[in-house]
Amino acid sequence: MLQVPPNCDLSLGLRRVASDDPAQSVWTIEVDERFTNPMGVLQGGFLAAIADSAMGAAVVQAATGAVRVANTDLRVSLLRPVRPGATLTCAAQVRRIGRTVAFTDATVRDQHDHLVATASSTFVVSPR
Repeated sequence: MLQVPPNCDLSLGLRRVASDDPAQSVWTIEVDERFTNPMGVLQGGFLAAIADSAMGAAVVQAATGAVRVANTDLRVSLLRPVRPGATLTCAAQVRRIGRTVAFTDATVRDQHDHLVATASSTFVVSPR
């Protein structure tokens, strides 16, 4: 049985936000001090994980029927440091979905609407 949200999202503290667009998935997170690097800012891998989760959820939403998705590549650009206490919103969109492949991108913004990261990914889609 598929657990939604998965444990990795629960561990990060991701929360889903309603979206009217079936090809979009929006998530928020409060940046926790536990996820900072020695410089005191959010470690980039956590930004990648947030974007990956949001993009995967967008593909599952946009697909016809029950599917499994697997990320085959992930490109993340870290644009601005994020400090503990910030609230981030990640909006992921499916740009194109076929029977076996989906192309996605995402933006991560802070509570001041500053763009802190962008991401893009390709997912393999298969029936569940």
